[in-house]
Amino acid sequence: MAKRVLILATDGFEQSELLEPRKLLEAAGFETTLASPTPGTIRGWHDGDWGKPIKVDKDIEDVSADDFDALLLPGGQMNPDILRMDDRVIELIEDFDSENKPIAAICHAPWLLIEADIVDGRTVTGWPSIHTDLENAGAEVVDQAVAIDGNLITSRKPEDIPAFAQALIDALEEAEEEDEDDAEEEDDDIEEL
Repeated sequence: MAKRVLILATDGFEQSELLEPRKLLEAAGFETTLASPTPGTIRGWHDGDWGKPIKVDKDIEDVSADDFDALLLPGGQMNPDILRMDDRVIELIEDFDSENKPIAAICHAPWLLIEADIVDGRTVTGWPSIHTDLENAGAEVVDQAVAIDGNLITSRKPEDIPAFAQALIDALEEAEEEDEDDAEEEDDDIEEL
């Protein structure tokens, strides 16, 4: 079964930071689901203005970390600023983290990781204007295309999307290999009985 990635966003997401990683994930064979506290459609931000509306697949109330293998958090300034005030969003992020599932956050989206209180002692990156926020939350901030620390994958800006998406794809492929190894071990255990 294909690995499933939950994408959380609302109005004001950076259009490229949702659409491009989603396209790359789906091209690599992963399923994506866009959930939002805003039903129907949401609009991204593109080149200094509103982008095209995109359809929301599920209401945030109808998703659970148990149903997905990874979480993708696109940035944009408005999107994470709105989402970090939503308790359900923060609970979902905490659930993904407690289950050690990959959480990929780009641009301003690491604000959500701060709100979920999961950056203390971890190495992360993000848009330059949130570096102080990350440091104040206890993170070690680096200025590089991708920072990977355990299950956290963070990036700075749209130009980092190829490396950002590849890091998430690599994490999902590694998890798939571990699942296959576990299944083979279970089969071997059954045969020995």
